[in-house]
Amino acid sequence: MRLILIAAFLSVFQLFGLSAQADPFGLAIEGRDGGGQVMSLAELDQMPQQRFTTSTIWTDAPVAFSGVPLRALVGELRPGQTLRLIALNDYQVDLPTDALKDDLPIVATRMDGRVMAVRDKGPFWVVYPYDSDSALQNETTYARSVWQLKTIRIIDGS
Repeated sequence: MRLILIAAFLSVFQLFGLSAQADPFGLAIEGRDGGGQVMSLAELDQMPQQRFTTSTIWTDAPVAFSGVPLRALVGELRPGQTLRLIALNDYQVDLPTDALKDDLPIVATRMDGRVMAVRDKGPFWVVYPYDSDSALQNETTYARSVWQLKTIRIIDGS
């Protein structure tokens, strides 16, 4: 029975053109023109990294987060543009680009040095160093802290 399940699992991977080694997750970055790219974890790891340790309302203890500053992922933006952050479960929140700093928030790729599984809010999680500034401890910031992030879409502000 176990062999049949393993064979069925591998057949599904082959059907969709995946290998058992493939990373099925990437982070989509979509521009206003509809164009974009999907970045793998390896590609994100090649970008500038930011690290900090902070408590969150979703974890039991402080966590060391590391990842890419969100601003570094989206590059130059025009005034009035907004980022729409979309999670795997289609939760969405808009983040005005004037709320971005050069190094915050980050798109975390690791918690305590380990790649995050979907069940651990991964593979990508928008996080802030909540402990560093009481101004980050509010509902707006928490709503923008999208876990299981799958897409960053650049939209024009209204």
